[in-house]
Amino acid sequence: MKTHKLLVLGMEGVGKSELTIQICQGCISETYDPRYYDSYSVQCVIDDIPCILEILDTSGQEEYIALLDKWVNECDGFLLVYSISKRKTFEFIEKLYNHVTRTKDSVQVPIIIVGNGCEKTTEREVSLEEGEDLAKKLNCEFFETSSKQRINKVLLVNE
Repeated sequence: MKTHKLLVLGMEGVGKSELTIQICQGCISETYDPRYYDSYSVQCVIDDIPCILEILDTSGQEEYIALLDKWVNECDGFLLVYSISKRKTFEFIEKLYNHVTRTKDSVQVPIIIVGNGCEKTTEREVSLEEGEDLAKKLNCEFFETSSKQRINKVLLVNE
């Protein structure tokens, strides 16, 4: 079975681990430790072909930045995650995108931008239109989602 490797990137506290656990296990885990990186593996179907999806969930902490190039080189696709309630996390997405595309040296790779926390309507600092515009500018797919409430799930794996 073919294996696809997905890297989840974003600043600390944007919900990367919650999103990853939702993708792999279909639930919220109260026991994960967001201070570290972790990897998950799940069987799924991509383009009507059964495969294994390996997901590397990064912590977003600065001490792991040295591993970023290694992780980017090993992966086939990327989720760039920001919190709709934290503008600075949105502003960091383009920097991550540039790092990934520079490291992959112009190799076309699937990149999805994810605005997480869409249930936080009263705390919103980044509009839906801003997320859509950035994705269009960078030629990426875009989703606004809530990993806590399973709204607009990015990947339907265990469905």
